Amino acid sequence: MTCWYEGPLAAFDTETTGVDVETDRIVSAAVVVQDAAGTRPRVSRWLVNPGVPVPAGATAVHGLTDEHLQLNGRWPAPVMFEIAETLAEQAAAGRPLVVMNAPFDLTLLDRELRRHRASSLDRWLDSAPLLVLDPRVLDKHLDRYRKGRRTLTDLCAHYGVELAGAHDAAADAQASLDVVRALGRRFAARLERLAPPELHDLQAVWHAAQARGLQAWFARSGSEESVDPAWPLRPDLPAAA
Repeated sequence: MTCWYEGPLAAFDTETTGVDVETDRIVSAAVVVQDAAGTRPRVSRWLVNPGVPVPAGATAVHGLTDEHLQLNGRWPAPVMFEIAETLAEQAAAGRPLVVMNAPFDLTLLDRELRRHRASSLDRWLDSAPLLVLDPRVLDKHLDRYRKGRRTLTDLCAHYGVELAGAHDAAADAQASLDVVRALGRRFAARLERLAPPELHDLQAVWHAAQARGLQAWFARSGSEESVDPAWPLRPDLPAAA
């Protein structure tokens, strides 16, 4: 029987105007679908004119300028609909979805859907929930005492995965998918008996524990930065009084 990490997987990634899921916008996105390890992936790409200026710092990361997006990007409303439909298709097929640092990309998509479609990501997932695999959460749990950073670039180097064109949504999605396959093989004894639905639920618990540990570290360092324990989607902010 084929283990889940050798079988069908999809991956999702975005590039954005910044790192605040409540206020920043998606400027590009990609979904990569691979039916089995080693097979040719199918890639869907979207380029978005966000309707707001792209900060120079964000452009320095992904290379997408205001001018390029205004000329080549589409308006957000139809793009967000298409992305949500594509993710819902993966969920309906029972295909696990790899999302590096899932609470960022999925929450940002949810907020974009609310902003431009008066909807939410959950509405697209009524019939079948996403089965998310987050390489960041998995790696931090399975190899928790390893020193060093755990960005996608770091994980690719650690697991021997090629990352060609970092900060391109399609390239990052493919690399995240490959990292999950490599991680699955390395920790096969601990993962092969877990079905994706079980693993999804466990990651929520693992992420919450990781968030508590990071919050405690911030407190010891005198930082007031807060860490949200929610995974894979952050809850709505409370309405302003």
